[in-house]
Order: sequence, then C-alpha cells, then structure tokens
Amino acid sequence: MDSFPVTTRRHHEMVDITRQVSRIIAESKVIEGMAVVYSPHTTAGIAINEHCDPDVVHDALLWMERQVPRIQPGFRHGEGNSDSHIKAIMTGASATLIVHKGAPVLGTWQGIFFCEFDGPRTRTVHVQVLGEKAE
Repeated sequence: MDSFPVTTRRHHEMVDITRQVSRIIAESKVIEGMAVVYSPHTTAGIAINEHCDPDVVHDALLWMERQVPRIQPGFRHGEGNSDSHIKAIMTGASATLIVHKGAPVLGTWQGIFFCEFDGPRTRTVHVQVLGEKAE
C-alpha cells in the first residue's frame, strides 16, 4: 500500500488525483491487475468522472449542495457537519480501477477525484495495487 496527502482549500472541493494514483501504479510494477483508491475519512470520498471540463465538477458540487444543504432542520450530529457525512456516503469511500499494461484503465475524459466535503484540510489517500508484476 502507498499513501499520499491531499490538501484542500475550500469547504467542498474535488481534487484531481489521477497523476498521483497513476504514479503509484507505475511504481508498483504491476502490469495486469487492479488498484483500489481509498479515503479513510468520513467526510470525504473518491469518485471517477470527467476531468477535462471543470464545469462538470462545479455542477456536481452544486447539485450535491442543493440536495443536502449544509444546515437542515432536524440534523442532530453535534459537530454540525452532517451534510459532509451524507455527501461522503453519496460518493463512496473508494474506487477500484483496472490496471492494464502498468496503467489505470480510464476513459478518454475520466479522472480520479478526491472529494472534500468538510474542508479545508489535509487528508490522506491510500492506494493498494494488486496483480501480476513485471519481471
């Protein structure tokens, strides 16, 4: 397993981590297999989506904020960040990638994102690469 930090600057933010994950996969020497990208935080997630047009990230964050506003009557969690926990549930804590020829298999427009819902903070992302290694 390998890990790297992600520093966020806003309360809600999606940080493109494709390069870091791709580097870890390449350095693992796994040529065929899979990689799991995992966030060990209850108010953050991992997502795969378009990373070429920043409006997609904007629209995704806007939609989540409209669905789960920061403050809602009835929320009881004492830290006041129930919305962040719910958004993390919506995105999920991990993504599994196919590794082929030593690289993650992603669509033309796809990237891997760390999704921050309770920032700004410094977080950690873990990557576990499994499979057949180059000889």
